[in-house]
Amino acid sequence: HAQNLDTPSSNTASGNTGSLWLYDFDNLTGMVNNPLNLQNNTQTYGVDFSADSKKLYAPNGNVVSQFDLEAANIPASQVVVFQQTGGFIAAVQLAPDGKIYLCNTISSTFLDVINDPEELGLACNYTPSGIALSPGANANLGLPPFIQSFLIAKIEAQFFCFGDETEFSIDSSESFISILWDFGDTNTSTLDSPTHIYSAPGTYTVTATLTTADEIKTFSKEITIYETPLANLPSDITACDDNNDGFFSFDFSTTTDAEVLGAQNPNLFRLKYFETSDDALNNENELIMPYLTTANPQEIFVRIENVNSAECFDTTSFLVTVYDTPTANTVSDVEVCDDALDGDAMNGLVSYDLTEIDPIVLGNQDPGSFTISYHNSEADADANVNALASPYTNSSPNLEQLFVRIENNLNADCYDTTTFSLVVHNIPEAFDTNLFQCDEDGIPEGFTLFNLTEAFEVLTGGVANRSAKYFLSLIDAQNTTNEIAGNSYSNIANPQIIYVQVIDDLTGCFNIAELTLEVSATNANDAELFECDDDGEEDGFHVFDLSEATATVLNGLPANVTLNYYEIYEDALLEQNPLGISFTNTIAYNQTIFVRVENDNACYGINEVHLTVYELPNIETEEELLYCLNFFPELITLTGGVINDSPNNYLYNWSTGETTTEIQVNSPGIYTVTVTNTDGCSKVRTITVLPSNIATIVSIDVVDATSNNTLTVNVSGEGDYEYALDDINGPYQDSNFFENVAPGIHTVYVRDKNDCGIVDQMVSVIGFPKFFTPNGDSYNDTWQVYGINNDFQANSLIYIFNRYGKLIVKLDPRGPGWDGTLNGYALPSSDYWFHVTLQDGRVFTSHFSLKR
Repeated sequence: HAQNLDTPSSNTASGNTGSLWLYDFDNLTGMVNNPLNLQNNTQTYGVDFSADSKKLYAPNGNVVSQFDLEAANIPASQVVVFQQTGGFIAAVQLAPDGKIYLCNTISSTFLDVINDPEELGLACNYTPSGIALSPGANANLGLPPFIQSFLIAKIEAQFFCFGDETEFSIDSSESFISILWDFGDTNTSTLDSPTHIYSAPGTYTVTATLTTADEIKTFSKEITIYETPLANLPSDITACDDNNDGFFSFDFSTTTDAEVLGAQNPNLFRLKYFETSDDALNNENELIMPYLTTANPQEIFVRIENVNSAECFDTTSFLVTVYDTPTANTVSDVEVCDDALDGDAMNGLVSYDLTEIDPIVLGNQDPGSFTISYHNSEADADANVNALASPYTNSSPNLEQLFVRIENNLNADCYDTTTFSLVVHNIPEAFDTNLFQCDEDGIPEGFTLFNLTEAFEVLTGGVANRSAKYFLSLIDAQNTTNEIAGNSYSNIANPQIIYVQVIDDLTGCFNIAELTLEVSATNANDAELFECDDDGEEDGFHVFDLSEATATVLNGLPANVTLNYYEIYEDALLEQNPLGISFTNTIAYNQTIFVRVENDNACYGINEVHLTVYELPNIETEEELLYCLNFFPELITLTGGVINDSPNNYLYNWSTGETTTEIQVNSPGIYTVTVTNTDGCSKVRTITVLPSNIATIVSIDVVDATSNNTLTVNVSGEGDYEYALDDINGPYQDSNFFENVAPGIHTVYVRDKNDCGIVDQMVSVIGFPKFFTPNGDSYNDTWQVYGINNDFQANSLIYIFNRYGKLIVKLDPRGPGWDGTLNGYALPSSDYWFHVTLQDGRVFTSHFSLKR
């Protein structure tokens, strides 16, 4: 269908307003039905079907589309098989050779050709300007009908790989009497469906001449016989794993393509890789490079195929094996000490067992899977040559770099290397010496405690970065076994030799010296020091000036002796941890320390210095008392404040000049007393006497005749006061403010918290009853203003009116109130009004209820 054309067959249109429809044709009736819309808004000039009626070709302007008539959804099967810029593709004709020819205005001297109309999509092989017209001939829009006969046939062929039997058959619209095949290589056949093996690859024009009862007609088809490749057997591949998970990533195109191709043309054949033989044969699940293996070892299958025909192929396979790559774990520099095994302990050369390094290089790796070797250079380690024998003697004194190789026993190409330095340290110098000590344990048998470290400077020569260890035998010293304590050793012989390791702390290397111990006996004096515990912390600890004991200790000794104080006896024996002159005892109240007196290491004695810290009097140092000024001239008693002891055991010195255990005063102030015990230690007690007084009520502020009556009590005085309402016994409150006070006459009480007395005052709170019930039950029988008596508002005026404003009664403010009668008659229940003028001038008007 085409609409809005200006003139029939015109190439100008007002728009792409046409549509394309497909119908079913009934061979019996000649009717068409079942319309199916294929395209809208088209400029379709002509259409045609393939020879097998399975494909429909429809141009639209400069585009040619194919529809698959066997598809479930024919409109959706549309494939654009050709598109050009500009021009107009018009008439479409199926020719006797089975090809479809199209008229294209871009080149009027040529026709476009669809070479294989029965093939799906782009496989139909659309060729623009595919065939030239005769000289002088032109095609514009339309074409003449090509079909001259009702005999239409198509040559079918399959198997086009060189060496295969290519099979041929004819698809004819009519039966035929005979057929003559020409295979294009001088070979022929008269069989209906012959096979033929071509002698060489190439392109051949195959013809089939059919003879029917009415005519003889020849059909042709061009076929190509493709060269079949040979899959040469490639080498197996091995790889060293990069993470030792048993898998590795390969690009087989770089490792294997060349081997499989051999001398074959790489432009003619392509290679693909697969995990299974079936995948390779079926050309399915091609591996994408790089490819990570999934098994170890793993067989990989190769397919080599003709780039022009994937059906012409060959397959082979190869094995991929991934080996663990060992890790040469980092080896710290190996530091050893020089020895005398080669006759020289200072030449920097040692014999070292390199296999001691193996566990470090291996780490957690399996020692049965790997081999370790040692080399003088990195090149030797990489090449695995000139391995060093163990034990190995370094050739460079003191420092030599060595290289380690660890390799997989199954594949020596899988290896790793590391390096370390063999460092040989010289041993330090050591010097023999003697150590002399006092026999101060009370038994002059020649045995005592030694501080062996006193000989340290001589043993080491005073060289920095040295330390020492002490042993009873040379063998123990050589093997560093059974070390003894250097700062506290009791000799077992006199004299006795101790073997000392003199150690270089920077290298750990040592030499051995002899230390000879000797013992002598001596004598000196004890001393005592005393202090009061008056340093602000009564804890039994105090600072002592130890120099105060020096004269007593040195009494009777030569003037050129020296002495040092020590906290414990062992320190004094071993001459370690001497105390300074200023010392705070470490045991509360009583402690014995020790003093060592000597002259050039000749002992004069180790004696005791007894330290005593006396306690201060146990008293209450601070106290506050109160004196009621309104009780003057009464007296109160002040005491010395002694706790848990008799006051008579102490001396007193009061700030008043008195020295008695107690004094009496009647005035506020600060009083002090110094209390001294029998050890002469004193402490000061301070007593503060504070003034207090009974209160004076200055005024009471009343807010009354409200829903929340309040009282504020204003007082003066030196005391600390609390307040109560209507009950002298309370409860009392700290606040001088009362709220929600009931109307009436109240008594306010003010009490001094320090027991200096209570004052009171009456107060009136005015209020008006909301109702009264004059029924004789003694409850609310009369109505009267609250808060009025002879002392408060006695001259007030009170008037009561009925609801109409009639005066009922004038009440006596000091009387019992109104009883609800008028002239002896009871008035009815109702609202009544009052008008009150208080004595203080305030006026109130409101109403109340009489209820019967």
